[in-house]
Amino acid sequence: MKVTLIPERCIACGLCQTYSDLFDYHDNGIVKFYQDDQLLEKEVASQPEILEAIKNCPTRALLKD
Repeated sequence: MKVTLIPERCIACGLCQTYSDLFDYHDNGIVKFYQDDQLLEKEVASQPEILEAIKNCPTRALLKD
């Protein structure tokens, strides 16, 4: 599945990283992919913890296709 980050929507709540280590944060707390500072889309295997992170993001800064 493709996961898309929308940094403009992120409020730096930290919830996504509690679900999956796919996600990390820039110094200002805004979401990024772990070890991929500039990437906004990534193909990953569908995993329950990633789906939970996407589902529970309060601002919908994480999307899946």
